[in-house]
Amino acid sequence: MYSRDEDKPILQFVAIERQSGNEWAFPGGMTDPGESPEETVEREFFEEALEGKGATDKVIEHNRRLMEDHFRDGVQIYRGYVDDPRNTDNAWMETVAINYHDNSGSHLAKLKLVAGSDAKSAEWKDATADLKLYASHSEILRRVAERLNAHW
Repeated sequence: MYSRDEDKPILQFVAIERQSGNEWAFPGGMTDPGESPEETVEREFFEEALEGKGATDKVIEHNRRLMEDHFRDGVQIYRGYVDDPRNTDNAWMETVAINYHDNSGSHLAKLKLVAGSDAKSAEWKDATADLKLYASHSEILRRVAERLNAHW
C-alpha cells in the first residue's frame, strides 16, 4: 500500500490498545532480571499481542512458527530516556526500541493477533503522523518510517 501524496509505502505495525488509558502502544514491557532487551521484546510481544485470552494451542503454535526467525533480525532504533507519564523527578523510564521488519509480508501478515492481559485489543495499524500513540511511541515510529523511507 502506498501513500496518495508521495510514492512511499505505508508501513503497518502491530499495536495494542492499553487497558489503562485507552491509548494505542507498541507491545512491550519491563525487562526481567537477566533478560536481554531482545528477549524482553519477544516475550512481551507474545504475551501482549499473540497469546491472549482465547488463543488456542493451534493459534499459539502457528504464531510461534511464523515468528521464530524474525526475532533474530531486529534493528535497534532507539535506546535511552523516553517521555512517559510514569516518570517522576526521582525515577524515569528508559527503553530499547527494536524494529523487526517483514519486507515481503510473507510472515508477519499471517499472524493471528490475540490481545493479552495487558491489552484490550491487538491489531495492525497504519504508521501515520496523526495516529495518537502512548508516550514516546510516535517518535520511535517516525524513526522507523524514516529508516525505511516510508510515508510519515
